[in-house]
Amino acid sequence: FVRLCLDKILLQCVLQSRTLSGADAINALRPFYFAVHPDFFGQHPKEREVNENSLKRLNGYLENLQKPGFRSFKPTQLTFYVREREPNSSNVQESFSASGFRAVSFTLHTRDLLSTVLDILNSCSLSTEHVQSLNVNAQPHKEAKSTVNRPIKWDKTYYSFTGFKDPEEELEQAQRVERTLISWLDDNEASAVKKLKKSLPLRKELERLKIELSHELQLSDIRWQRSWGIAHRCSQLHSLGRLVQQRPEILENVKGHTVVFTDRSGMSAAGHIMLGTMDVHHHWTKIFERLPNYYMLQKRLLLLEDQISQLLGGIQVIYTEELQPLLTLEEYYETLNSFYNKLRDSRLPFHPRSLRGLQMVLESDRYAPSLHEFGHFMIPTVCDPAALQWFIFAKAQEARENLKRKEEMMITEKELIDTSTERFSLNRLYKEPSVSSAQMIDCCKRLLEESLPYLQGMHLCISHFYSVLQDGDLCIPWNWK
Repeated sequence: FVRLCLDKILLQCVLQSRTLSGADAINALRPFYFAVHPDFFGQHPKEREVNENSLKRLNGYLENLQKPGFRSFKPTQLTFYVREREPNSSNVQESFSASGFRAVSFTLHTRDLLSTVLDILNSCSLSTEHVQSLNVNAQPHKEAKSTVNRPIKWDKTYYSFTGFKDPEEELEQAQRVERTLISWLDDNEASAVKKLKKSLPLRKELERLKIELSHELQLSDIRWQRSWGIAHRCSQLHSLGRLVQQRPEILENVKGHTVVFTDRSGMSAAGHIMLGTMDVHHHWTKIFERLPNYYMLQKRLLLLEDQISQLLGGIQVIYTEELQPLLTLEEYYETLNSFYNKLRDSRLPFHPRSLRGLQMVLESDRYAPSLHEFGHFMIPTVCDPAALQWFIFAKAQEARENLKRKEEMMITEKELIDTSTERFSLNRLYKEPSVSSAQMIDCCKRLLEESLPYLQGMHLCISHFYSVLQDGDLCIPWNWK
């Protein structure tokens, strides 16, 4: 979907822009594509998700620019994590994530594709010289930021006499007034209700397909790694259903397991069967045929986790899908094996079972150990054994307190979700994986203090931005005003 979004952006530049040729438009956005494309953030699920959602919203903004008779627009704020690591002196809002990527936030308020492309490149500190040199009549980018790009600039008296709205004044007012939850729901409720009603038949079809396949294959669950639309999910289940009809004998080994539709096929580190959405039935068939081999490797992996636990005083090695990248079983086994060999050679003097009840997560993209707010240790695979020993001893008590706090927080979060769902008569209330439990709790507590009749029967997603998804789900930031 993200590739289609980028392709559509480039195609719109080719077909609609009067100041950019097709080849120049593609070359102009190529640096941006390589700097923010989610496929390059495989080891960083939070950054990947933010970039993917921002690209969807950018695509919607550009689609609006191309609508016939388009007159008014709303400034759109976007956030991207950029692969570059060097800070710069640009005027856009920036911060650095824990993984070292630069978070860039900017607002698009331009009326044509050329200015939009320039905004994107400038905001991400990418060169625009090759774009600006294409048309000598094009407005400089600095001017485009402060004025509305249109062929005629009317005097203020024109708007006073005719009663028409001054677009420059509207833009300035939009930038001065901070967006609030109530005002956003006022503006977007009708659109969300329309999309939701349109999606209801597909939602019922999706639920029916999921129940039938889960029952027929005796699956534990069927999941999706990405936020694909309902129609996309239905087509994936139809594909799996056709495979079941064509080759029922190869699906005998899936009983009790979870199937996850994702970017690649195989078995995940969590033991789930991954079906790549870009793969054909031939690839899926090979995965099902190899399941017995995967189960043997999974047993070896569990044994390896136990051996690591014994070397580290009984601390439990866990893999969490919410906090770690989606690894294959083979990749995770190699990570564990490398770490185990390093520990075995160092012979750290941990007392047996002294750390029982604690948990640790192995990470390949960090260099220093840390303690997560939920109480588990984040241990780099390249961590020095002596430093690891000192860190675990120093943080053991705090880790136990965090684990206890996690249990309390999870209970509170579930209670608040249930209460909010009932209070506002929501069809569903959920959050994106990048939203923490603490953020969700804070969001729900403040929601319960409001009167929000707009939400009745809606699907509400707690996220980091405002958006109406293609199937009518409402996305609001957890720290809404």
